[in-house]
Amino acid sequence: MAVPSPQRAPAPVRHSARLLDLALAVITVVGVVTGVMAAEVRESPWAGLIPLALFLGGLLLFRRRWPMTVLLLSIAAIFVYRFNSHFQGGWIWPASAAYFSAACTPRVRWVALIGVAQLVYAAVDLRWVLPDGVGRFVVHIAGEGLVLAMLIGAGLVCAAVMRWRAQLRETDGRARAAEERLQVSREVHDIVAHTLAVVGVQLNVAADALEEDPAEAAAALRVAKDVRNRAMADLASLIGVLRDNAGGAAPQPDLASVGTLVADARAAGLQVVLDERGDPSAVPAAPAVAVYRIVQEALTNTLKHSGAGQAEVTIDCGPSSVTVEVKDDGRGGGEIVERHGLAGMRERVSALGGTLTVGPVSGGFSVRAQIPVAGSPV
Repeated sequence: MAVPSPQRAPAPVRHSARLLDLALAVITVVGVVTGVMAAEVRESPWAGLIPLALFLGGLLLFRRRWPMTVLLLSIAAIFVYRFNSHFQGGWIWPASAAYFSAACTPRVRWVALIGVAQLVYAAVDLRWVLPDGVGRFVVHIAGEGLVLAMLIGAGLVCAAVMRWRAQLRETDGRARAAEERLQVSREVHDIVAHTLAVVGVQLNVAADALEEDPAEAAAALRVAKDVRNRAMADLASLIGVLRDNAGGAAPQPDLASVGTLVADARAAGLQVVLDERGDPSAVPAAPAVAVYRIVQEALTNTLKHSGAGQAEVTIDCGPSSVTVEVKDDGRGGGEIVERHGLAGMRERVSALGGTLTVGPVSGGFSVRAQIPVAGSPV
């Protein structure tokens, strides 16, 4: 089975990583030259010191791709320099960045093993100082060991942080995917429920009038066909978005499309009055889509469940909020059961920071929502 390639990091992240690698390379070059010169090495720096520093620094430019290779080559270069010079200033610290980079990988146990092996060799190599004092020997080896432990510990912490960030990104991605699925399910429910309600009414009209009034039956079928075509266009738009082809998707409905919903409801036999106040064009896209879907779901419920003959749709576009209310004269009593439709409306309004009120009123049933615009509180 083919293994998927890792997702490429964004350009700013890659640029920052390259700058960090370059900074570590420069610090390594300067640090190695300064540290060795401070040890009072009498050879000319160009005899081996500067080439060593440049080699160690240059290797760090490849530390992300081949961290273990960079570490082994760094240690080999230090061995070569130590064998050809009188420098006795340490084995571990010149390869600090290489040790840290390798310790950030899952092969941290190998890094520790390599470091311990280098420390053992350093202890053997430094045995000549024992006659002059055990303290110097212990301090030197203990210092090297402490540096190694700190580098490996820092690498482990860095690796843990990177894993935590990856898990956080994965969790955020799953949450976004779940929210997108929920949004799509709401859209599909609203489209399909409205279409079935209107088409069902028109088919009943056509069936009743087929023999006595063929013209009325034909008109009802034409309305059903138009509603069905619009629903198919809306579903095609959603599928286009799901396929990451937003450029070919139809635009989302807005307040200008509410009139179509009212016309469909009127064609289904419901007397609907539309009252629009304020400037609909000033309402942002997200609240406008929410208002459209609320009107769509409320009129669908009126046609399917209430037995109402009249309904009034009021949309008030204010400077800080938009208010929509759909009120009918149907059966307003009884227990309210929030299924997908009402739950979807409540989720839409809540996501935009608004409030939704659903319940019976004098002589009917009302759905009322108030949604802030331009970030204004309700």
